[in-house]
Amino acid sequence: MVVLNEGTFEERFSLRLSLLNVFVLGGVLSFLLILVTTFFITFTPVKQYIPGYSSTELKIKATKLAIQTDSLKKRLTILQNFTKALQPILTGEIRVEVLDSLQLLERISIQDSLLNASKEDSIFREKIDIEDRFPIQNNALTNVKIVFFPPLTGTISQGFDIKKNHLAVDIVAKKNTAVKAIADGTVIFSGWTTETGYVIILKHAYDYISVYKHNGNLLKEQGNLVKSGEVIASVGSTGEFSTGPHLHFELWSGGYAINPTNLIDF
Repeated sequence: MVVLNEGTFEERFSLRLSLLNVFVLGGVLSFLLILVTTFFITFTPVKQYIPGYSSTELKIKATKLAIQTDSLKKRLTILQNFTKALQPILTGEIRVEVLDSLQLLERISIQDSLLNASKEDSIFREKIDIEDRFPIQNNALTNVKIVFFPPLTGTISQGFDIKKNHLAVDIVAKKNTAVKAIADGTVIFSGWTTETGYVIILKHAYDYISVYKHNGNLLKEQGNLVKSGEVIASVGSTGEFSTGPHLHFELWSGGYAINPTNLIDF
């Protein structure tokens, strides 16, 4: 192979070729081309533009997002189940226990029989009634299973009223005052509702449930374990039904509303 100057036909370069030289040169060039191409595909972002390839970082992000999505779905299912179970409490559909007509008739008949009792019989009945009515004062061992503490110190603006369907006590306090758990328990709901704002609900021992509504903010999440007196929220005025900074406090037992002032000294 001879390279000549096109104008003067002067010889510039000459090389003696053979079949072996051509084969070796072509093989070396092909190997280098394959090596360079492999290097660019493996160690540079160029491979992202080749169909069928994706970056390692993208795969890691996709895997993390898939795991987070699955976790969020499970948490959403749990939250929906809790909300569905507690919706009657939040909306006030559950009402206090109503005495059965037969029980009422029995009480009336007992009271009628007491009117005809003798003086000695009346004294004896009063003695037994006092012993049954105040067993804590007459016995060294108390039957109290759980002790509740007030959620905060304040003034009760509206008490427990069955006739007005107000199954709670409203405690007025300064905004951002700490709201505390009345006893040891587990947070079964912590979130926002349109009518009652930020709401947190605790499940206590012996089937007691305490409800705290219209909070300014919530400091505990669903599933957290809390101790008696631990701060769980702050006083606020959230929700459509709120008229000012206060705590709407409810106490439930066995699915029925209880007057909190019967068990808690506010």
